[in-house]
Amino acid sequence: MHGVRHYCPSVSSGYSDEVSDLFAVVHEDDDLLVVDKPAGLVCHPTKNGEMSSLIGRVRLHLGHGDGRLVNRLDRETSGLVVIAKCVAVAGELGRLFSGNAVQKTYWAVVDGHVGPDELVMIGALGNDDESPVAIKARVRADGAEAETRARVLQRWARDGQALSLLEVTPRTGRKHQIRIHLAHAGHPIVGDKLYGEDEQRYLRFVVGALTPEDVVALRVTCHALHARRLAWTWREQAFAFDVPPHAGFLSLLL
Repeated sequence: MHGVRHYCPSVSSGYSDEVSDLFAVVHEDDDLLVVDKPAGLVCHPTKNGEMSSLIGRVRLHLGHGDGRLVNRLDRETSGLVVIAKCVAVAGELGRLFSGNAVQKTYWAVVDGHVGPDELVMIGALGNDDESPVAIKARVRADGAEAETRARVLQRWARDGQALSLLEVTPRTGRKHQIRIHLAHAGHPIVGDKLYGEDEQRYLRFVVGALTPEDVVALRVTCHALHARRLAWTWREQAFAFDVPPHAGFLSLLL
């Protein structure tokens, strides 16, 4: 093995903000681009121009349309996204990321004081047929197997509300998996409009009709889930990247 490519905030080498109007570049070489996706930015193309999506910004940065997202994050989830610069690399890394060869670590701020220091959440996931939100899923016996593990990093209270900071490691990669499992365990992610206490907030959000009461109840503009670390080995090279949460996330912490 030929060493480790690593990024962390305390190490200046390997990090660049030269395209801060698009995104923060964590790492770039001939094959890969690793970026810190801001919260609130969708990954896939929209009808509102290239700046309105991560892949659109990637195309602007690369100067061509060959970039492929290797992993994806929900609109409001911030953190590490890996982009392959050509189709061949996308295929190789896609196979790697679809299995268990990549270590994925998230941070989440959730409602309530999580009782045990460690949680193992196993619950099959499928569509929530009872929800008015078409994209919503839930734990259901006939769904796809899913497993999420979490470790408590901190517990505190803010404005009379109990909160916990968790380090979360998904063992599978289902849609909305972390958000669903934590909500099912009784600890929804702070600011989650879909899996929080009122899914109607999501419906109001998509039409730009959040009420002042919604804003107060949500506490943050984007839900408090951050893709903090990715690590894998590819072509006999070890890669490891770590990025801190954004200011909105950190505002919840003591």
